[in-house]
Amino acid sequence: MAVTGRKEKEGKNMNLLYKSTRNAEKTVTASEAILKGLAEDGGLFVPESVPKLDVSMQELKSMTYQETAYAVMKQFLTDFTEEELKHCINSAYDEKFDTEVIAPLVKVGDTYHLELFHGATIAFKDMALSILPHLLTTAAKKNNVKNEIVILAATSGDTGKAALAGFADVPGTKIIVFYPKGGVSRVQELQMVTQKGDNTSVVAIHGNFDNAQSGVKAMFEDKALEKELAEAGYQFSSANSINIGRLVPQVVYYVYAYAKLLENEEITDGEKINVTVPTGNFGNILAAYYAKQMGVPIGKLICASNENKVLFDFFQTGVYDRNREFILTSSPSMDILISSNLERLIYTIAGQDAEKNAALMAQLKANGSYEITPDMREKLEDFVGGYATEEETKETIHNTYARTGYVMDPHTAVAAHVCAQYRDDSKDETKCLVVSTASPYKFIHSVMTAIDDKYADADEFELIDELCSISGMPVPHAIEEIRNADIRHTTECDAEAMKDTVKTILGV
Repeated sequence: MAVTGRKEKEGKNMNLLYKSTRNAEKTVTASEAILKGLAEDGGLFVPESVPKLDVSMQELKSMTYQETAYAVMKQFLTDFTEEELKHCINSAYDEKFDTEVIAPLVKVGDTYHLELFHGATIAFKDMALSILPHLLTTAAKKNNVKNEIVILAATSGDTGKAALAGFADVPGTKIIVFYPKGGVSRVQELQMVTQKGDNTSVVAIHGNFDNAQSGVKAMFEDKALEKELAEAGYQFSSANSINIGRLVPQVVYYVYAYAKLLENEEITDGEKINVTVPTGNFGNILAAYYAKQMGVPIGKLICASNENKVLFDFFQTGVYDRNREFILTSSPSMDILISSNLERLIYTIAGQDAEKNAALMAQLKANGSYEITPDMREKLEDFVGGYATEEETKETIHNTYARTGYVMDPHTAVAAHVCAQYRDDSKDETKCLVVSTASPYKFIHSVMTAIDDKYADADEFELIDELCSISGMPVPHAIEEIRNADIRHTTECDAEAMKDTVKTILGV
C-alpha cells in the first residue's frame, strides 16, 4: 500500500508560494501556510496559481491511492521533500482505513458513488485529517518551531472527531474542538466526548456551528491573545478546512476517482464527468474545482445544499446572505450559513484581487451579506446549485434502498437528490460522480427512519444491528468502540466565553 519510488518526472512546480485572499503583497511557503492555518489578516491561504498534473490519466489509472496522493500533493507542497511527503502519505493512508483502496467507487443505479467514509471516524474528513497532523509536525520541524502547536477547531459534527483522532497524543500538539450542543447527531457527539488522548479537549458551546466558527476565527485574529500564548510557549494552528493542509489532500480523491472510472472502462480518456458534492463549508467542492483546474476533465460542479440553502441562493442570485433562520436538519454537517471556503473561490473569480475580496468579506462581517459583480458571476459557469428538503432527503434514502438495496447517509442523499434533479432539469446526460461523505451508521436514526417509519421511536444504538442486517454493511469499528466507551469530556460554555475557556484549558 505504501508509496514507492516511482520514477519522478521533470517539470515539478519547484517553488509554489501561497498568498492570503486579503493581501496580495506577502507570500509564504506551503509549510508556513499549513503552520499558520489562517493568514494574519484573517484571509485564507491560496496558491499563487493552481498547478497542473504532470502525469497523464493513463499513468494515474494504474496507481494506488497513495501513489496518486503523491502525484497530486507534490505539485502543491513544493517545499516538502519527496521523502517527507511520502512519509506523511504512508503514515496517513494505512490500516486506519477499512478498505485497501481507501476511497472505493460504487455504482448505484446510473451514478457512481465515491465512498469517502472508510477511515477511522467513518466520515470524509478522515481523508484529509489523517494526513494533516503529519504535514503539520513536518512543517513545524522545517520551520524550527519550538512552541507547542494548539489546534483550534470548530465542528458541525465530523471535522471534530476526525481532527481529534488525527491529533490524539501527537507530540508537540494540543487540540481543542468546539461543537454546537444539540446541533450534532448522538453518534457524532459520543465520538467526540469519548475521545482518548492526553492532549485532547472537547467543548460544547451554547449556540450553533456559525457561532463556534466565528469564535475560533476571532481567536486566530486576536493579536493580544497570540502574544499571551507565545509567552506561555503556545501557538495556534487550524484543522478546519480553512487550512490549506486540509484542502490539498481533498483534491487527491477527485483525481483518483476519475482515473479509476477510466481504469474500470466506465469512461473514455478525456470524457467529462459531472461531480455532485453535499456542501456546507465549501471545502470539499472547492477541492473538486482545484482538481478541474489541475486538468481533470470535470464538467459541472454541482453544489448540493440542505434547507440551509445559502449557497444555492448565492449561485442563483450572486448575493451571499446569511441573514436567515438557521435550520437544524438530518444532515447537520451542512447546517452552515457562513461557508468559509467560498472566500477562496470569490478571490479567484475576482481575478485574484485581494482588495476586492477583502471589501466583500468586510461587508459580510458588517451586514451579513454581499453581492458579486456580473463579471464575477460569469466566472461561476462551472457551478450549479441545488438543494433538497428534509422530505426529499428522506425519500431519496428510502427509494434508493427500495430500488437498489444501497443505504446512504442523509448528506449523501442530499447530493443524490440534487444530482437527479439537475439531470431532469438540464437533460445533461454526462456521467455523474456523487460524493458520499459519511457512513449511514453515523446518522443511523435518520437513515433507519427514512427506510421505515417503524424505527422512529427506536434507540439509536438498538438500530445498529438492524442496519447491519438489512444493508449487509459490517458495523464499523468506530461505532463498536463508542457503544460502551467512557465519557471523558464534559466542558460546556457560552459562545462568548470560548476564549476564556481556551485559556483555562491551556493554563494561560
